[in-house]
Amino acid sequence: MLQHAFIVSDGTGLTAKQSLTSALVQFEFIEIQEHIRPDVRSKQQILDVIAEADEFNGIIIHTLVSRDLRHFILRKGRLYNLRTIDLMGPLMAQLSHHFENTPTEKPGIFHKINKAYFHRIESIEFALRHDDGQHVEELDKANIVLLGVSRTFKTPLSVYMAYKGWKVANIPIILGFSLPEIVFQLPPERVFCLTTFSRRLAVLRKSREKHLGGLTGEYASQSYVQKELNYANRIFRMHPEWTIINVTNKPIEEISSEIRGHIKNKGGIT
Repeated sequence: MLQHAFIVSDGTGLTAKQSLTSALVQFEFIEIQEHIRPDVRSKQQILDVIAEADEFNGIIIHTLVSRDLRHFILRKGRLYNLRTIDLMGPLMAQLSHHFENTPTEKPGIFHKINKAYFHRIESIEFALRHDDGQHVEELDKANIVLLGVSRTFKTPLSVYMAYKGWKVANIPIILGFSLPEIVFQLPPERVFCLTTFSRRLAVLRKSREKHLGGLTGEYASQSYVQKELNYANRIFRMHPEWTIINVTNKPIEEISSEIRGHIKNKGGIT
């Protein structure tokens, strides 16, 4: 005989559904039809579910965090002779006793946290996919596009800001090479130009050169570094609506904060 289970949640219902699925493994010959009722946050919604469950003589499984709604669904279930299973209440009661603290009883928190987590992962994947000029045809999807010569912290800054939820791409500026045409078509408030002083950059590149065994040619010489910075700065000045950020001796956190400040002031993406 087909049984009916009504899954009631103030969020997505995924937690209760997974719990039910795990438990049903132990009941080989029971056929269950699930009825998921998410975003239940009022007594009227509960009454509607009670009426449905009563029609099928079903069981109600819920993960409501509000004590008032948990008591309400329990009372109404008894009135209609329906079995209600509270998955959240006993757990929160035990945790409250153990931590000597009262739960916030805010519905949907897990879903919001979960959503924020996956957004962060998506942003990090975007930054890695669009690092160092890769997949420039997708730059229009970026919240922030970083331009700069080698060793101006484009990659670590991209990853740091991606962890904060921003979709960041970065494009290297190489002496004698033009930027991809799509860069000039982007909203200028999304483009940030990273620059520094030649002496400081030469020191950073020499450290990199030593790590690579000294096989980098002119890469770390101050004269070449100055030429490359001059070339980059000429490009930046040709587009005065782009924002220039001097990264000299600044930690990644400070550069990120400076970029976010400019976005806020320009009314850009937040």
